[in-house]
Amino acid sequence: MNQDPRWLTEQEQRAWQAYRRMFLLLNAQLSRDLGKDSGLSEPDYDVLSNLSGSPDRRRRISELADRMLWSRSRLSHHLARMQQRGLVTREECATDGRGAIVALTEEGLRTIEAAAPLHVASVRRHFIDLLDAEQIDAFAGIGERVVGRLTED
Repeated sequence: MNQDPRWLTEQEQRAWQAYRRMFLLLNAQLSRDLGKDSGLSEPDYDVLSNLSGSPDRRRRISELADRMLWSRSRLSHHLARMQQRGLVTREECATDGRGAIVALTEEGLRTIEAAAPLHVASVRRHFIDLLDAEQIDAFAGIGERVVGRLTED
């Protein structure tokens, strides 16, 4: 059975286009600020912030890849570059000879601790401080609902 598409209404189209444009522009601005303020790329920051919030500042590479929605291969290549810069190290997994652990180095910890306040200031300047409390709650609710639907399985 071939159904006609449910085209977006004018209001729905406006919301969708606003979201798409905001997503692209906001991510580009935050990425520019991150590079200018701390010399980190967005992927660098994501790895460092995930590790800094993990127990013992370590995580299995497979878990980190899943958490970041990256392939293990992509993450492995990125970690190699970060390792050359002294931000992370790789360790063998004591419980699984095939697994590997990535750990935050002291330099990596200093780097994320210096970058985080500047990144939060950028997020505030370009997003949070533009909204009132009601808009923030609505945006959070929308995001949580969409994420919930996309992660049901």
